[in-house]
Amino acid sequence: MNLPNKISIARILLIPLVIFFYLADFIPWGKFIAGVIFIIACCTDFIDGHIARSRNLVTNLGKFLDPIADKVLVMSSLFLLVAWPVLGKTIMWPNYVSIVCAIIIMARELIISSFRQIAATKNVVLAADVYGKVKTIFQDITLVLYFIYAFLVAEFNSAIAGVPNTVISIVCLVMLVISTILTIISGVNYVVKNKKVLQDEN
Repeated sequence: MNLPNKISIARILLIPLVIFFYLADFIPWGKFIAGVIFIIACCTDFIDGHIARSRNLVTNLGKFLDPIADKVLVMSSLFLLVAWPVLGKTIMWPNYVSIVCAIIIMARELIISSFRQIAATKNVVLAADVYGKVKTIFQDITLVLYFIYAFLVAEFNSAIAGVPNTVISIVCLVMLVISTILTIISGVNYVVKNKKVLQDEN
């Protein structure tokens, strides 16, 4: 197993730590620690890809592990933030918007994964495009902001009450909506650009 694949596995192993520290209210600054671990995991995504390409270490195992690690990291963190209240308060507010966004993001990933499986049966390799990379960056930044917000609510709720809380909530919500829109655009572009995959062979 080469270095990029080891880094991808390390990213997968970091996911339970993100979940544990976020849910562990008995640990001081647990949500801050969860956010830091999430940032580290996100960084490994760029590191393993860069190493694999620059050192010509791209493998089938890496093509399998890398997208799985990315999707599980993002989706588990997203659902964690949507579902788990902090001091009785939903972090992703308004809740119905965050639920819809989470469903759209999950649906996009499932559709693209199925699309890639079809391509694989035809021995077609589908490379990631710039829209997907931009989408990923916005998703990661959005989730980091929500981790920070959860930490502030958990540890300094009274200090950010009122206008600061409203401003932070709006900034996070705008980023979530932008991320969702980019998710839709990247998914549609990916399918349209590679629509030949869906064509039946004569």
